[in-house]
Amino acid sequence: MEDTYKTIEAQAEGLYKEKGSKFIALAFPVYTEEEIKTILEDLRGKYYDARHHCYAYRLGADKLQFRANDDGEPSSTGGKPILGQIVSNDLTNILIVVVRYFGGIKLGVSGLINAYRTAAADVLDHAIVVEKTEDEVVKIKFSYAVLNDVMRIIKEMEPVVLERNFELECRMTLALRRKLLPVLLERMQQVESLSFEGEA
Repeated sequence: MEDTYKTIEAQAEGLYKEKGSKFIALAFPVYTEEEIKTILEDLRGKYYDARHHCYAYRLGADKLQFRANDDGEPSSTGGKPILGQIVSNDLTNILIVVVRYFGGIKLGVSGLINAYRTAAADVLDHAIVVEKTEDEVVKIKFSYAVLNDVMRIIKEMEPVVLERNFELECRMTLALRRKLLPVLLERMQQVESLSFEGEA
């Protein structure tokens, strides 16, 4: 199962101009559709006077969740060329929005495809691509008596400790690379009194 993927480190911006039309390309690292919705709303507010906000995104290490939107441009002339750049660069967990200011001269179908593709390519040229691992989150609960056993496993397997709470009983939230998770779970199951809470 694939658990590494390429995405961009931070927001980036690119630009393409053609016959007076201006194509502002913006790329964002994203993880959920809610995040995407918020970014799109923000951009529509910021670039409220633009004619089109075409976009494409792809989510997940498996790259199975994706969408392309032409936002009023002729079918497949906006979103699809943007998605094409995401796919050809093998990226995921990314949103690219290309904001178009119409310059008064129509570009035609092939001109539009080229403009959106070039704008998307330009923003990716300005972005820093990073490789990440897809992590799974697991919550554990255990008694003080086995704290040393649990900490030994954590030291050896090196999951990221997202939360820890050692009040009445010990609780921890850990994140670990997906393919290492079964080993961690198996080792934790051997610790007396340890239980897993609604695994996320």
